[in-house]
Amino acid sequence: MELDLENEHAERAYPILASLVTPRPIAWVTTLGTEGAVNAAPFSFFNLLGANPPILGFCPGDRANGTPKDTALNVRAGHEFVVNLVDEALAEAMNRTAATLPYGEEELRHAGLTTRPSSVVRPPRIAESPASLECVEWGTLQIGGNRLVIGLIKRVHVRDELFDLATQRIVTEKFHPIGRMASPDWYCRTGERFEMRRPE
Repeated sequence: MELDLENEHAERAYPILASLVTPRPIAWVTTLGTEGAVNAAPFSFFNLLGANPPILGFCPGDRANGTPKDTALNVRAGHEFVVNLVDEALAEAMNRTAATLPYGEEELRHAGLTTRPSSVVRPPRIAESPASLECVEWGTLQIGGNRLVIGLIKRVHVRDELFDLATQRIVTEKFHPIGRMASPDWYCRTGERFEMRRPE
């Protein structure tokens, strides 16, 4: 089966690609609105892009009426954001923050979550998140109807039990992130893993 995303299947590009390129990590992004309200929203078009310097990218789309989502507006205005990661315990709360609320209403309050101050950026991090990445916007690329926000990662906050001080590594067996699967409503757990050593 060959699918033509430029012509015949162009209108189906999102559900086709979002169901094939899986699992995807979830960027639970916190930003500050112009009046200081904390906005939180999940995005699954997200990943690390490099380590020297540490950068990541996520894609906040537009609302159905074509206006930018609050996250995009806030990044444009403040140039800072925090990517909070989502584990199994937070899946339902994360999903609740995906609801469309009027600008300035705080999703975290509706989800029963709290914040902690960040170290070097103004937007706070989600206190319950297993890990948070403080970011400064490097730039935003507009490619057709896509908006790619690239962030320089300035600080990483990780739950104490998830970091081994001796090895300076994440304790992966204690970290249980969820992943985004097929569109529209599917997710996965990442508990079943296997190791494959890279050949020398």
